This record gives sequence, structure tokens and C-alpha cells, in this order.
Amino acid sequence: MERTELKKLINKLLQVGLSVVLGAAILIWTYHGFDFSRMWDVLDDEMNYGWMLFSLVFGVFGHLFRGWRWNLALAPLGEHPKVADSVYAIFVSYAANLVIPRVGEVSRCGILAKYDNVSFSKSLGTVVSERLIDSVCALLITGITLLLQSRIFARFFHETGTDGMFIKHLFTSTNFYITVVCILAVLVFSVWLIRNLTFFAKVRGYISNIWQGCLSIRHVEHPWLYILYTVGIWVCYFLQFYVAFFSFNFSADLGLMAGLVMFVAGTIAVIVPTPNGAGPWHFAVITIMMMYGVSKDDAGIFALLVHGIQTFLLILLGIYGLVALPLTNKKK
Repeated sequence: MERTELKKLINKLLQVGLSVVLGAAILIWTYHGFDFSRMWDVLDDEMNYGWMLFSLVFGVFGHLFRGWRWNLALAPLGEHPKVADSVYAIFVSYAANLVIPRVGEVSRCGILAKYDNVSFSKSLGTVVSERLIDSVCALLITGITLLLQSRIFARFFHETGTDGMFIKHLFTSTNFYITVVCILAVLVFSVWLIRNLTFFAKVRGYISNIWQGCLSIRHVEHPWLYILYTVGIWVCYFLQFYVAFFSFNFSADLGLMAGLVMFVAGTIAVIVPTPNGAGPWHFAVITIMMMYGVSKDDAGIFALLVHGIQTFLLILLGIYGLVALPLTNKKK
């Protein structure tokens, strides 16, 4: 038993360690030779903190919409957790993902099981269907953006050595290596996830409950409200990123389409299992921002500050959720 527990601990430590090392390696590569003194000047005198704080409001509402939408999906299963608990569980899950990528999906189901006696397997099924819907949304946004800004994406693929001419860039483009490492990381994580889901599937009735959770969306009582929340989530995610443009003089005039292109690139980048997409996200945003005429140093400052502040928000919300959950469910 002790050996099994030790093995689980080692696996978790390896997972955390590898994701952190991967993110750190890409960050170091991306910011090699970067003048960090310029960042302090921007923080001291050039950043508009009002716009930055305003952008975070959309980040909070994105989580609220996700919590409210989750409650709608759970209702057809006969599960009715407190709305506040669902929202707090979302807060905690995103903070948990900063420690172990993708563990938040499991942790939030565990929270509702603990505080509201919601079936863990059924709630996990709703999370699976939720992720599928979000993937479809991401693909639609990506497809539309690719059509509208095909030249920018063609240039991005060319400069990262992923446009079909990869053999030419194989030994000359550092961007190519970063891109390949990110793709490999996603594949390794996918294999790990499948193996773990296969393990859980051995529990009798588990898959059946998950399947019920997946299908619960078909019986949502207010489908239009579910759609509205879904749209709200993605609009908030985009606005949280785009409004941050106005916090800096060098990005304030980039425009809506530039914001959409960078948002899509960043969304794809966070698939790589690093803490909050750290590293791949910076690489993608900096590369595309430079294509719109922003200097490498300014693009680096934008990515570092925006990602850092948004990550700090996730930490604060996670702490708030952890504190609020036992207080909300305090027995009288």
C-alpha cells in the first residue's frame, strides 16, 4: 500500500515537474536577451492600471458564467448544488490548474461531491461535455479568424517553421523547435490522460455515470440560457485579453482583428500542459504581436505583464473560493 502511494506521489511530482520545466524552458528561450529594466519603467510610469483592472472584470465574469452554466447541465441529472458552490469550485479549479495542468476538472467535481453530495462521476461527465462544447467554440473562432486574417497566420506558420517548409527550417529556426516541443507535450499529456481515464473506467458503473453526465446537455431545461452563458464565457475571455491592449501605448492602436488573432494563437498555445500556458502562450502572443509592428521588447513586456496579472487573479479567486466554500456550507 505504501509503495502504491509512493508511486502515485512520484507520478504527480513528475507531472508537475515536467510541466514547470517545459514552461520555464520555453520562457527562458523566448526571453533570452530581453531587457527587463524596460518592464519596470513601463510598470512605474507607462501602464494604465485602470484599463488593466477593467480587463480583469471580464475574467471574473467568465468564471461566473462557467459556474452558472455548469449548474444548468447538472440539473437534468437530479443534481442541484448551490450556485455559489459551483462558482467557487470553478475558482478553485483554475487555481489548481496552475499547480497541476488539467487537474482542475477533477478537483471541481470533488468539491461538489464534498459540499453538495453531487455524484462525482456524473459531474465529471458534464465537464467532459463542457470541454467538447468549448473545443467546438474554439474551433469556430479559430476558423473564422483564419479566414479573416489568413495572411497573418500564413506568416506566423512560416516564421515558426510549421508551414510545410519545415525541412528548410529544421536546423535554422529556434521557433520550429519550440513549436515541435509544444506539440510533443500535448501528445504525451493526451496519452497520460487516456491511460488515467482507462484506469477509472475499471470502476463499475463509472463510465455509465460519466456518459449520463455527457448527455445531460440534451435535457437542459433552458437551452438558450446555456447557449447565452457559453457565448458570454468566450466573449469575456476575449475581452479580458483585448481590453488589456489599452493598458499600454504600444498596443492601444492595434485594433480588434489583431486582438482576435492573438487571442486565437494564445488559446491554441494553452493546450500545451504548462502552468496556465506559461511559455507557449508568451511565445505565440509575442510572435504575432511583432507581426503587427510592435517591437520585440514591447511585445515581451505585454505578454509577461498581462499573463502575470491574469495568473495572479486566478490565484486570488482560488484562495477566495477555498475560504468561501466552508463558510457558505457552515452547518447552523
